[in-house]
Amino acid sequence: MTRLPARHSLRTRRAPVVLAFSAAAFLVACAAPAAGGDAKESSARLTRDIQYLASDELEGRGVGLAGLDKAADYIRDEFAKAGLKTDAVNGSAFQPFEMPTGVSMGEGNALTLHGPAGESTALELNVDFAPMSIGGAGSVEGELVFAGYGIEVKEKGYDDFAGLDLEGKILLIMRREPRQANLAEGLTGQPRLSSHAEFRSKLAHAAARKAAAVIFVDDPYTSTRMMATMREQLATQKETVVQSALALADALESAPDAIVKLQAELKQQTDRLKAIQRAIEAGPADRLMPFGFGGADSTRAMPVFQITRKKADELLQKSLKTSLAELEAAIDSDLKPRSAALAGWKAAAVSGVTRTRAIVKNVIGVLEGAGELADETIVVGAHYDHVGYGGPFSRSPGQREIHNGADDNASGTVALIEVARKLAARPDKLARRVVFIAFTAEESGLIGSEHYVKSPVFPLENTVAMFNMDMVGRMEDERLTVFGAATSPGFADLLKKHAEPLKLDLALKPEGFGPSDHSSFYGRKIPVLHFFTGVHDDYHRPGDDWEKINVDGMRRIAELVELAVIETANTPQRPPYVSVRGSAQIGRTGYRPYFGSVPDFGSEKPGYALSSVAPGGPADKAGIKGGDRIVKVGEHKITNLDDFDLALRKFRAGQTVPVVVVRDDKEITLNVTLEEPR
Repeated sequence: MTRLPARHSLRTRRAPVVLAFSAAAFLVACAAPAAGGDAKESSARLTRDIQYLASDELEGRGVGLAGLDKAADYIRDEFAKAGLKTDAVNGSAFQPFEMPTGVSMGEGNALTLHGPAGESTALELNVDFAPMSIGGAGSVEGELVFAGYGIEVKEKGYDDFAGLDLEGKILLIMRREPRQANLAEGLTGQPRLSSHAEFRSKLAHAAARKAAAVIFVDDPYTSTRMMATMREQLATQKETVVQSALALADALESAPDAIVKLQAELKQQTDRLKAIQRAIEAGPADRLMPFGFGGADSTRAMPVFQITRKKADELLQKSLKTSLAELEAAIDSDLKPRSAALAGWKAAAVSGVTRTRAIVKNVIGVLEGAGELADETIVVGAHYDHVGYGGPFSRSPGQREIHNGADDNASGTVALIEVARKLAARPDKLARRVVFIAFTAEESGLIGSEHYVKSPVFPLENTVAMFNMDMVGRMEDERLTVFGAATSPGFADLLKKHAEPLKLDLALKPEGFGPSDHSSFYGRKIPVLHFFTGVHDDYHRPGDDWEKINVDGMRRIAELVELAVIETANTPQRPPYVSVRGSAQIGRTGYRPYFGSVPDFGSEKPGYALSSVAPGGPADKAGIKGGDRIVKVGEHKITNLDDFDLALRKFRAGQTVPVVVVRDDKEITLNVTLEEPR
């Protein structure tokens, strides 16, 4: 399951259609008993499937890894064994497409500082400087400017960029934000680092001012704090060593059998004490961040580097006769920026960042219908990718371990396969076609499902519903959450009726937009249901293993989906679409005005690409459409989602803002009246 910005829509109802759908559904349900299958056999199949899909062999099913391809082959083969057609995509079960999969440090990286007297200093790669994965590749040369923390907070009257001509310049920017010793008295009044401290925010500001490149440097406070922490650890460790020594002394007299163990413990504690002492003697750490820290932004063309505090201080002493620590203290004292051009100083740099790409694929199996409704389609889906060895999507940062993703989302994938088996085994064909899709690249931003709705194998106008399973393996207390229950009038009653004999305690949520693949379909005005058993401590961590799966609960959820598909497929009236206001999850901060857009994370063109807009929202009212690409908001150039998010924060609810979108390769200006944050 991934995270998305908030989305909202409006609710409409058509009472006559509601009655027709509900009545027909009741008659069909009475006439068509569910396809069964022994519960024990079903559980055994689910267990077998999830043991394989969540095994180390599949490498966490990360995009770009061989393990993801193995998972795709397994799903295709199981679809075929179940009796589904696996040739719907040009004779194949695979719907392939290419996408960025990673970033690496390439060749030719260089950073040279040129002084006003003609002096030059070439910095050493991975010792004095390094490129950062969040920037683009290329060579750049320009005048140097110290831009403080790279932050603008208008309501506080704080702007590190004010009064500076930054076009074509290379900016030296400190990490984090002012007053870290007491953030509650800082720029936001909150006792924690804010979004202003994030790389993406600082880079968006720099890009908006047409800077040529950014060089980040660690703030001195963090190192000072680390030293203080180490001194506290030293005092604690000294006491631990003393206690270990006393325990050993006691054992020499009374417990000779424990001496060897206590001697080993004393040595271990003494070695740790010496390590802390060495770290303190070495002084504040001045290390470069590992390449890949901060993630990767495939649409940001600006080269981004980092340098050590030592090299930054050498530069600042020569140019401004000051240091990072002095500048930091001055800013903290009065919350006034200390930005300045480094007169006469220039930098020439080359960033050799290399982005990798791979072919990924959705896996599609088809169960054809029979009769007059056979050209109408129900999509049943689940994403089969996960986060591989961790990286930016992991909740265990810095750990390179296989994240098997048993619940997220091997559970939904094996449930999808099981529903396919049971429906294909029915003696009578369903009235409508059922298309089973295992989506890829959901964790990267619903990219697989967005690809399908842009290039559907079966027409979307004849797709009557989409049922999605994402994280259905950790059911507790028989509790199952189903989102989208209000996206069609008969859904809630359908679910309640079939859940009761399965002993499922339903929590029905109305919203159709949410952080999983069903959103791609709901954005195209298709009713949806999303089955979900909740987030847990192992979510996006290495501990999400198959042994923790509630297989019986997963089996019953698969059976509920099976029954919902049967009823929806055989009901003559297609489920009416209802626009529901709200979103199942609010992703980005709620203190910027509401715009009402759904991002297309699969786009690689400059700008903020939209997959759809929330019905009745500001964007919809202004005439913005799915497929548009926003390139300007007010006077702010937009190159990606971060730029858009930052630009919106500069406006307030009630303002009407000109927004430039690219549609059919032409720029169109539309006026959007922003609404209160949601």
